Amino acid sequence: EVFLPEEPRPAAPVDFLQELPSYQSALRRRAAAGGTQERRAAPQSSAGLRAAEARGPEQEGGELAARPARECPLTIAEKRRLRDCQQADIKYISGWKQWKRTSSKSLKKVLSEVRELFSYLELWRRDIHSIEGKFGTGIQSYFSFLRFLVLLNFIIFILMFSFVTLPSIISEYGIFNSSFAKISPKNIEPHCTVYKPSGNMGLVYFYTYLKDLLSGTGFLEVTSLFYGYYTIDAAWLSILRYNLPLAYLLATFAYLALSLLWIIKRSVEGFKQNLVHDEDQFQSYCNKVFAGWDFCITDPHAARLKHRSLQYELQTDLEEERLKRKIADRTMKEKLRIYSLRIFINIIVIAVLSGCFYSIYRATVFSQENSNVSIGHDVTNLLVQYLPSIVITLANFIAPQIFSFLIRFEDYSPAFEIRLTLMRCVFVRLANIGVLLFSLWSQISYCATDECKACGYNYELYPCWESEVGQEMYKLMIFDFIIILAGTLFVDFPRKLLVTYCSCKPVQWCGLQEFGISDNVLEIIYGQTICWIGTFFSPLLPAIATIKYFFIFYIKKISLIHTCKPAARPIRASSSNFFFLVVLLIGLVLAFIPLGISIAHIPSSKACGPFRSFNTSWAVVPDTILGFPTGLQQVLHGIASEAFAVPFFMVICLIMFYFIALAGAHKRVVEQLREQLVMVRFDPLFCTPKV
Repeated sequence: EVFLPEEPRPAAPVDFLQELPSYQSALRRRAAAGGTQERRAAPQSSAGLRAAEARGPEQEGGELAARPARECPLTIAEKRRLRDCQQADIKYISGWKQWKRTSSKSLKKVLSEVRELFSYLELWRRDIHSIEGKFGTGIQSYFSFLRFLVLLNFIIFILMFSFVTLPSIISEYGIFNSSFAKISPKNIEPHCTVYKPSGNMGLVYFYTYLKDLLSGTGFLEVTSLFYGYYTIDAAWLSILRYNLPLAYLLATFAYLALSLLWIIKRSVEGFKQNLVHDEDQFQSYCNKVFAGWDFCITDPHAARLKHRSLQYELQTDLEEERLKRKIADRTMKEKLRIYSLRIFINIIVIAVLSGCFYSIYRATVFSQENSNVSIGHDVTNLLVQYLPSIVITLANFIAPQIFSFLIRFEDYSPAFEIRLTLMRCVFVRLANIGVLLFSLWSQISYCATDECKACGYNYELYPCWESEVGQEMYKLMIFDFIIILAGTLFVDFPRKLLVTYCSCKPVQWCGLQEFGISDNVLEIIYGQTICWIGTFFSPLLPAIATIKYFFIFYIKKISLIHTCKPAARPIRASSSNFFFLVVLLIGLVLAFIPLGISIAHIPSSKACGPFRSFNTSWAVVPDTILGFPTGLQQVLHGIASEAFAVPFFMVICLIMFYFIALAGAHKRVVEQLREQLVMVRFDPLFCTPKV
């Protein structure tokens, strides 16, 4: 064989590389370290740049000397020379620099080991990896999303318990020599302050306890689970005064802000992955084929799981490419047919939504009017109390089934199909909660007598309306968990047995159930929205949500492994996980609306709760500010005025426009770099070094 001499590698285009922000930052760092004009000049070739880096730490201002050789973008031979230079240079540096370098390496090693240790302590780590290998990253993203909600609710529970529940319990029982104070409401009609909880007295049957446990009434109504328990105005620990109403309100704002920031943080991370994937499909394909394998895997079972995971990802890419080609080949007649069909299907969707909303409104009004009236047997009374929850659950079950059936005729891609189904279903579920709250508020605010108008709300039917709303949220939470458990036990497993042991054609035609990602995601987003709204009215509801999602993880895992089959149309995790968080963010934003109305608009109950002495829950904030020094009051009033808000909004808009322009500039630079790389591939003369 004849071996031709290898041609020298052409240099990268210098002018373009100098425009990159990372290159300019490197120049500034070198200039600050005392570099000369020769170092700040651009190297003429990539080989020259590596040679300059390998000449020694002393010529680079100590930049490479502080970095391990394996982190430098050099060849193996150049890394060895750099390591030898670093080891030889140790003799000539001072003891302080030697200690600084050694301590820096030790700290990096410790941090790396700590991160590795925390990765082993991660909740459900092995279970989620196993699910990823067997069923793909789309279903794995659902379980990762469920784990995120478990951690979020647990932190919210810690927050509410630490700042609201624990001070009340400590002061009420006199722990740590503490005490509490209750201030009677002033300028309030006596009939507005009457509240007699329906606590059980005397001999109580077991059924009554079970009914109270399911409905939140009876013995649960007077516990720390609901708003009406927190009637303390101030707690005293030695000489320290704890303002419980202010703490209650601030804790509410804190858990909402925490949820918002955490979701935005995770959404930004998912948006970056989604942006990279959408920018270049070929790049994503190459990453999977050439860089998708983890060569650290030594266990055969783990290797099979990784192999299946990559297989599902590639299968998703091929499916989306096939649909794109099909859409591109449509004729005008086919386009008119599919658009007409989509319009007709959307009319059906609107009709289904209208029917759901009207049914929930009528069920809520009937339940509230007859909840305190004995109607026949106790089971009937329990059904009347649960009637809104039952109707909402039926609407949440029937409407997604209709949407999932209709979406098949609209001919969308798998990724867009799951997004559209999610948007329709999330609108149903969240709007159902909104209709329920609207129905409750219409009953709470309805006043036909002067005595009722003096209180500001329907004191006869709702003496402590916050606890009533908390009970409705509690019932929705409990009933939602019961439906999930019952669906797994009485629908999924019997279907599995029928398909396995029955050879009838109708049964075999139905087959095993596929794990519907959109339906399952909407279940937990719906429950999380209930938790966000209900935490203000039931401070310990996040603890119930944490336990609920903990059990749901294992219920769904067992159902997935034993009763479901892999999806016929796999879903990519990079887009789905980001979209899950966006839908969750929509649920959080919608939760702000009822909470804002309850806090700032509807008069607070005068017979229970920490805000008995205030017209609304928000009134505790200006009342607290009045106790501040005059100078601080003026500062706070200035911040809350239009004179501060308008300039602040303008500055925020300018900063936002700046970052948008900067992002656009970086995007254009990246696009130019890609064009340069393409030209290098097809035109070798394009990258000839400049003289």
